[in-house]
Amino acid sequence: MNTAVPTWAGVAASIALVLPAIAVAWHRRLDLARDIAVAAARAGVQLAAVGAILLLVFQHTGVAGAAGCLALMVITAGRVCAGRSAGLPRALPIATTAVAVGSGATLGVLLALGVIAPQARVVIPVGGMVVSGAMQATTLLLVRLRDEARTARPAIEARLALGLPAVEAFAPHLRSTLRTALIPAVDATRTVGLISLPGAMTGLILAGVDPLTAIRYQIVVMYMMLSAAALAALTAAHLAERALFDDVHRLRPLTAGTRG
Repeated sequence: MNTAVPTWAGVAASIALVLPAIAVAWHRRLDLARDIAVAAARAGVQLAAVGAILLLVFQHTGVAGAAGCLALMVITAGRVCAGRSAGLPRALPIATTAVAVGSGATLGVLLALGVIAPQARVVIPVGGMVVSGAMQATTLLLVRLRDEARTARPAIEARLALGLPAVEAFAPHLRSTLRTALIPAVDATRTVGLISLPGAMTGLILAGVDPLTAIRYQIVVMYMMLSAAALAALTAAHLAERALFDDVHRLRPLTAGTRG
């Protein structure tokens, strides 16, 4: 038994860490005490369920099961992104496509080059990290793009009135949005190991893996996260830009609560 891994009794005892957060929320009347308690309970139940499902996938379904899990992750990530960017035309298909492209291309390269093994117990956790990175970048881009289209509508329509095509009229806002969406991934790559030990490396070290071996894996993780974020953001930007304008280069109206 690996003594670095908490027992189930230790996991139960760690619930005590949530109590101060609930107490502060209740004492300050933040109306968050119930949300914190529910979130903590859901996290435990969801992770236990995921662990049981992964055990079945690893033992019985192999790579086909891994592909199904990754597809479900992409669909879920697309729905989360679309929910955050409500009001953007065709938000759901745009978000799902962007996450799928960023995740699929990155994982495809890793598998094609032999960087990771084509095994379910490798593909699922690595794929989960890739999908998560793609989802974060896509969400940031779509939310910022929607807000830019709303607040800068007069300036965009003024450029359109001067005869600029939609791509050129929206280009300054698109560049700013892309930069904002990629800053978290770039900063995380730049400061890795300087501020804190990353999750993959920490997990491997706790599992007893040699630190130099853990570092190799973490380097791959950082590169793949940067790749997934960049590809997803670029795909989302291209598709969202086309969705924002009609065939005659008019900026479409952005509704408050419509999902794409």
